[in-house]
Amino acid sequence: MTNVTNELMYELLKRMNGDISHIRHAVTELKSEMQSMRGTLVSVQQDIHNIYSVLGRHETRLDRIENRLELRELAEAQARFDPHP
Repeated sequence: MTNVTNELMYELLKRMNGDISHIRHAVTELKSEMQSMRGTLVSVQQDIHNIYSVLGRHETRLDRIENRLELRELAEAQARFDPHP
């Protein structure tokens, strides 16, 4: 079996210290990237919310326009005469 000397232990600990330092640096980079992705996802979520709000307003306006023009009633009356499959 190989003799374990202080020099060998010291070299192994130095190598482990370098590896751990590298891992810490990689984890810090990953954390930064995750925070950036989280910010992007929040922005996308806000954009989708804004789109839904605009679509809701458009739907409300179209409903009012249809009611004013009485298109809904005409479409329902016409549906009685359309052939059904």
